[in-house]
Amino acid sequence: MVGEPILVMLVEDNVDHAELVIRTLEEHRIANKVRHFLDGQSALDYLFRREEYAGQENNPRPHVILLDLRLPRVDGIDVLKAIKESDELKAIPVVILTTSEAEKDVARAYYNHANSYLVKPVGFEEFKKLMDDLGFYWLGWNTHPHGKG
Repeated sequence: MVGEPILVMLVEDNVDHAELVIRTLEEHRIANKVRHFLDGQSALDYLFRREEYAGQENNPRPHVILLDLRLPRVDGIDVLKAIKESDELKAIPVVILTTSEAEKDVARAYYNHANSYLVKPVGFEEFKKLMDDLGFYWLGWNTHPHGKG
C-alpha cells in the first residue's frame, strides 16, 4: 500500500550498535518506525504474534529485518531459518548485520536465504556510512512487494 509507514525490525543485543542504527535511520527519515529487540526469542514472538505480541492489529509486519547473528536466547541463524521457513514471513528481506567475517557464518546465512550479509565496521564513521547506505538501499531504492500486514 502506497504511503504505508516503513517499519524496520532491528534484532541486536548490543545497545550501542542498536542506538547508532536507529539514530541513522531517523536522521535520514528513512524509516517511520524501528522496533528493536534485544534477543532472538522476543523477535520470533513478535513475528509469529505469540506471547505478549498476540494480536495482529498492534504488530504489523516489518518491511525489512536487520538481524545480528550472535544473540541471546535464540541465535540469529535460528531466527533466520524460522523466518524463511514460514510462508507468511519468508518474503520479508532479512539483512544480516554482524561483526563476524567468518566464511562459515556468511555461508550459513546465505544457505538459510539471507537477503544480504553486512559486516559491521569497527569505526564509528564507517558504521554510520554503512547504515546510511543500507537505509537508502533497502528502504528507499529497493522495490519490494507490499503484502498484508
